[in-house]
Amino acid sequence: MSRLTLGAMGFGDQAWRGWVLGDDESRTIIRRALDLGINAIDTCDYYSNGRSEEIVGRATKDFVKREEIVLATKVGMPMGKGPNARGFSRKHIVEAVEQSLKRLQVDYIDLYQTHIWDPRTNLEEMMQAFHDLVRSGKVLYIGITDIPFWQFATAHLYAVHNGLTPFAAVQNHYNLIWREDERDLMPFCREQGIGLIPYSPMGRGFLCGRRRRAKGQTTERVKSDDYAQKLYGRPSDEAVADSVEEAAKRIGSTPAQIALAWTLARPGVHSPVFGATRPEHVDAAVAALSVQLTDDATVALERPYVPRPAAGHGL
Repeated sequence: MSRLTLGAMGFGDQAWRGWVLGDDESRTIIRRALDLGINAIDTCDYYSNGRSEEIVGRATKDFVKREEIVLATKVGMPMGKGPNARGFSRKHIVEAVEQSLKRLQVDYIDLYQTHIWDPRTNLEEMMQAFHDLVRSGKVLYIGITDIPFWQFATAHLYAVHNGLTPFAAVQNHYNLIWREDERDLMPFCREQGIGLIPYSPMGRGFLCGRRRRAKGQTTERVKSDDYAQKLYGRPSDEAVADSVEEAAKRIGSTPAQIALAWTLARPGVHSPVFGATRPEHVDAAVAALSVQLTDDATVALERPYVPRPAAGHGL
């Protein structure tokens, strides 16, 4: 995978979320990312009710050879009515992957990941189903997004010790103001050789400058997605964001690039997932690859952080 992954949550249908881009605008961003060397795109069956996968599938088919692109998608969120249209049962996983393959117009998915977690999941059944998809050639690698650490470790080690396909990647929530996975998840992944492809490296815009987080300054995304408001906003978060702005001024960069550069430099992080609603957002993210943070700068960025209680995700 390239050092950055393009997130495709913002590609699809405005009827799903008001800030989502349509086909033409999405294709422009995908093309820019490919032209700048980004070869990994992360989407999900749930995004715009499958429309995101369709747009990504058509664009990549038109712009790049299949073997040159890493396509990642997810399963687990409701895709219809009833208990069998969601979750991680064998029945839903098998049916969902077939639909994703059709929408993406491919014969295989490079990285197939769990999405929003269901704690009632039968871990053994899920891992066997994923393994069977890999054996069939429909999926090459498997991964997760957020899962309670004990369930993730249980599932992964069950696969390791029973000759099944283990997890190859973790897409976790990680940035300068959300570092709870440094306790257990990230050391475990480094020890097990599992790649980290964290999402929200810029804190859903919270780390992109004072104007973006000022009260009353709401974007179209914030109006339909209050996730960031539930997670960020403590005094220590504000202090970290201020330190990000100060670092950006010192080296002539932007706060967003500083935040992304910090995430890129963390041990075990392979390819942070970033979103873009304009081509210049892709340019800025790629430019962050050249930002070098000194040890002193890193210490200054991390100093204001205050760990959260061990409750972690699920707010």
